[in-house]
Amino acid sequence: MKNAVIKGTGSYAPKKVLPNSYFNKLLGEDVDTWLVENLTIKERHWCAEDESTADLCIHAAENTLQNAGLKPEDLDLIIIATDTPEYISPSTASVVQHRLGAVNAGTFDVNTACAGFVTSVDIASKYIRSDERYKNILVIGAYAMSKYLDMSDKKTVTLFADGAGAVILSAAENQVSGFLTSDLYTEGQYSDWMGIYAGGTHMPVTNEVIKKKDHLLKFVKKFPKEINPDTWTKMAKDICERLNVKPDDFKAFFFTQININSIWETLDNLGVERVKGHTIMERFGYTGSACIPMALDDAVKKDKLKKGDLVMFIGSGGGLAFASAAFRW
Repeated sequence: MKNAVIKGTGSYAPKKVLPNSYFNKLLGEDVDTWLVENLTIKERHWCAEDESTADLCIHAAENTLQNAGLKPEDLDLIIIATDTPEYISPSTASVVQHRLGAVNAGTFDVNTACAGFVTSVDIASKYIRSDERYKNILVIGAYAMSKYLDMSDKKTVTLFADGAGAVILSAAENQVSGFLTSDLYTEGQYSDWMGIYAGGTHMPVTNEVIKKKDHLLKFVKKFPKEINPDTWTKMAKDICERLNVKPDDFKAFFFTQININSIWETLDNLGVERVKGHTIMERFGYTGSACIPMALDDAVKKDKLKKGDLVMFIGSGGGLAFASAAFRW
C-alpha cells in the first residue's frame, strides 16, 4: 500500500532577534522574569519591515527541498498553513509556487489558525494515499504575526513571533513507516475569543477600525486554562488506542507551543517524560502554525529521531481548531 512518508524537513526564522529586555524597555516594566519562568521564552524573531509571509515560506521551502534531495519541479502540490497570509486573495501558496519555480505543483492555503500545519499534513497524507498522481507534496506552516501586533499590548506583543517550517511528504510503496492516523476537532463556540477580526467581509478595514486597533490581534476573552491539555490528552489517547500502542511508545511529541505548562501537563497526563515534548519556544517565542514543523526540523537537526520511531503532532489554534496526526519515522 502506498503511504505518505516525511522525506525532508526545513525551517526558517527572520534575522531580526528581539530579546525579552527589548520589551522591558518598550513596556516600561519587567516582563522578562514572567516570560522565562512561565513560558521559558527568552527571545523571538520578527520579520523586517520589507519581509513577509511568502519570504519566510520561500526560505523554508528551499531548505526543505535541499534536505529532501528534490527540485522545485518535483513537487506536485504546495499547501501553506497560515492565518497571516501574503494577501487576503490570492493564496500565499500561489505566490510561493511562482517564486519557487514549482511549475508542476497545484496550490492552496489552509487556515485553521495554529492547527493549520497538522491539518495540512492530514490533507496531504490523504492526497498521497488516495491518488497515485501525487508523489511529492510540500507542506509549509508560516507565521508573520508581528505584522498584526499592538505594540502596547503586553499580552500579545511579548509572546507572538515569526517563522516558517516545512515538510515534504512523498509517496512510498509497501512502507511500514509514514502516516498512521489523524483527527480533526473543533470547539467553534470559541471562535470570537481570540483573533484578527478586521480585514474580511464581516469587518472591512476602515479608518475607524484602524483607530480602534480592531485590525490587530486581540485576546477578547480568557480561555479556560484546561482546554488545551484536556483536549490534547484526549486526542493523544485516542490515537494510541487506535494504533494499539501506549503513549510512552512514542519517541517524541510536537505540540502547539503557546504555553509550556500546557505541554507539560499533557505529558504528565499521558505518563510520559517531559523530555519527549520537544520545544523551541525558548528561542523562537510563539510561531503559531510554524511552531510544530520548526520544532520537528530542530529535532531532526539534533538527530533525535531514528527510523521506526513513533512521533505525534498535536496542534491547536483560534476557532478553536485542533488537529492531531501520528507517523512512524
